[in-house]
Amino acid sequence: MGNSPQGNELEREAAGFAADLWMDAPAKVNLALHVVGQRADGHHLLESLVTFADKGDRIGLAHAEADGFSVSGRFGASVPADEAGQADNLVVRARDRLRAALIEAGQEAPPVALHLEKSLPVASGIGGGSADAAATLKGLLRLWQATLPADVLGRLALSLGADVPMCLISRPLIARGIGEAITLLEDVPVLPMLLVNPLKPVSTPEIFRRLTEKANPPLVLPAGLQGLEAWFAALQPLRNDLEPPARALERSIAAVDVALRANGPRLARMSGSGATCFALFGDLGARDRAAERVVNAHPDWFVLSCLTASSRENADAAA
Repeated sequence: MGNSPQGNELEREAAGFAADLWMDAPAKVNLALHVVGQRADGHHLLESLVTFADKGDRIGLAHAEADGFSVSGRFGASVPADEAGQADNLVVRARDRLRAALIEAGQEAPPVALHLEKSLPVASGIGGGSADAAATLKGLLRLWQATLPADVLGRLALSLGADVPMCLISRPLIARGIGEAITLLEDVPVLPMLLVNPLKPVSTPEIFRRLTEKANPPLVLPAGLQGLEAWFAALQPLRNDLEPPARALERSIAAVDVALRANGPRLARMSGSGATCFALFGDLGARDRAAERVVNAHPDWFVLSCLTASSRENADAAA
């Protein structure tokens, strides 16, 4: 999923924002999430197999006389755009921290208008806020024609949240530690995926507070995986250690899981801390039939048909 082209008037009108640049902020999906320990400072040690959807939020950026921030989209009402609400917004924080780093490095970072097109539900376990922050960082570096050393940008991203560094990459990877140790994965095929959320927000800190076992077996992938069948077989024994406490906190997660499994996916599991669950399918037709059934049975749920990211450029989706 690449950056939207500059100067595309149809896309500008779609968001109601005259952007000089649009950046995609794809949904992050934890195909597996193992909790393997806890540091002395309280941070949990994770090993997570992460991919990204080909759909998500978007960030619009435009040169301006003064800084501005606005929001639109299906879930825009969930994101405060007033001055009081901006203090905790990751898009605004990403702008401010990047500007400070660039000024310290002797580079310019003039006023900018930012627009968040919020298509993903908030507090849903698919990294919406982190993806928005990462897209803002990448977009501002392009808009301002600025650069930062990779290690400096990485530390800045991590300061915004554990998921932001991986969202800067937006490719299949394994993240370890608190999210700072990233290993890119090779030969990961594109997979048809369905994301479903019951539109019940889940608090990540509360899920971790309810986690009883903090030292679980590590995440292990066989070496040299090739093709759909090998990847489906490797994913099957993995797990999400946050799913049991999330199910106990939000009962509708179980209903989503049942609805997905009723449609014969190759794999169904909760992403992140929930409440979004994903299902992977062997072909596009099976995914689309499942999406139609879930929408018809649960019209009040969030349902998104998408494809997973590939580790290879120009990879074809499963068909």
